[in-house]
Order: sequence, then structure tokens, then C-alpha cells
Amino acid sequence: MKGLNGALFTCLCALLGILTGCADPNRHAETLAHTGNLQRDRVDTDSFVLTSFYRITRPDLPLSVYIEGDGMAWRSRTAPSENPTPHQAEGLALAAADPAANVVYLARPCQFTPLTLNPRCDKAYWTSKRFAEDVVIAMDQAVTHYASQVPGQRIHLVGYSGGGALAVLIAARRHDVASLRTVAGNLDHVEVNRLHHVSAMPESLNAIDVARQVASIPQLHFSGGDDRVVPSVISQRFVSATTSPCAHSQIVPGMSHEGDWARRWPQLLLTPLPCSTAP
Repeated sequence: MKGLNGALFTCLCALLGILTGCADPNRHAETLAHTGNLQRDRVDTDSFVLTSFYRITRPDLPLSVYIEGDGMAWRSRTAPSENPTPHQAEGLALAAADPAANVVYLARPCQFTPLTLNPRCDKAYWTSKRFAEDVVIAMDQAVTHYASQVPGQRIHLVGYSGGGALAVLIAARRHDVASLRTVAGNLDHVEVNRLHHVSAMPESLNAIDVARQVASIPQLHFSGGDDRVVPSVISQRFVSATTSPCAHSQIVPGMSHEGDWARRWPQLLLTPLPCSTAP
């Protein structure tokens, strides 16, 4: 029976793959990127080769950088997956929905890029070490790579789920960040893991620990009203930790963690940022 169920699931994925991405996450990502005129690229960093998608049409304007979530990190509550590539790249969907002239999407280490190109990739980098120091360094280097293509321009950072944590950790290291937005962001993995009664991640940095360092950056943290994975209390805790009027949280009613954020994104992008004078 177990084998039959597995066969049925495989067939279902094959039939619905074009819609769900379960048959070929890369094809799903390419299709999604095409809707936003984003072209595929790879970025070599000190530790990882990262997959990206980008559209840069006006080097005289700011750059919006989107960071993917944790992807397919776990097969079950206790078993990590063999490959963390997301079956449906929510962060890429957000990037494709952004009408800005200059948009970059960054996949996380070990996502989309063939694992043969990333000898350092092991399961720790999509489980216990997904926010580790070398991960943050690599993602920051990728941001710098694309920032060099819009010299002197400011950067708008956007992160989905675990990508929200990395957006904060990167922002704390840079001086060219004009704004910070997170969507269902895991801004305090210690508290999130405590709420779900899962193992702590002592090898990972925690976004809330640098809340004061990013306090002056205009920022908005969106949480789904129906999100049971990263509940809205997490973004509220983070905003409180900044002690800054420049940080706000906003609950989006009816939205779950993996809801259709991209459909709402063009409108959510119009939400005024506190303390902001940047376009």
C-alpha cells in the first residue's frame, strides 16, 4: 500500500507539475520568471554558487532585491529533504510581481543550483545552519554583485519567510539599504522553533538580535492573518525590539504562510513606509 501511495503521488505530480512545480521546480521557476521578464543567472560567492533571476533596465534607479524562503527544507517534521529547491518559489513570485525597473531574485544556498557545483552543500545548510554566518556572507556578496550594476543607487530588500531573516541580517551589514520589507518573515527563529516544539538552531544567526542595528531603516513586516507557521506575533516582537518608529508590522487578513502573496504584492508595495523619503 505504501508503494502504491507513492506511485499515485508521483503520477499526480507528473500530471499537475506544470501548475504546482512538483515535477520540475526549475521549469516552474523559469515560467514564473518569464512573467516578470527576469533572466536566469548564477553568482559565485566565497562559499556557494547562487542561482538568481534579474531584470535591470534603469541603472540610474534603485535596486529591489528579493530573497527566497527556506524552500523544500524538510520531507517531514523530522526528516530533512535531499534538495531544498522550492517546488513553488514564493520569493520569485513576489519578484516577478514587482513592476520596478531593477529587480533581482536570490535563491538560497543549495536551491536551484546543481549540488555538484556546491560541494559545501549538505543538509545542515537548509536545516540548522540556514542562517549561519557563511550563508549571510554569501547572500550579502550576491547583493553587492548586483548593486555594482546600479552604481550609487540604494537598495530595497525584500525577504519571504526565512528570506526575511536574511534580509534583516544583510541590512545590518550594509549602508546602502533604503528600505526593508518582509513577508511572513521568520524574524525570530528561536521563538518560532519554541512555538512549534522543534530543535533550536544554535549555528544560525537570529534576525531579532540585530533589530536595533536596522532600527533606522524604513521597514514594513507583513504577516498573514491565517499564518500558523510564522504567526503575526513574530513580526510584532521584532518591531518592538527595534524600539523605532521606522519599523511597522501589518497583518494581511485571510492570508496564510504559503498563500498567494504575489497576487496581493503590487498593492502591498504601495503601502507607505514609515520614515521613508525614498521612491
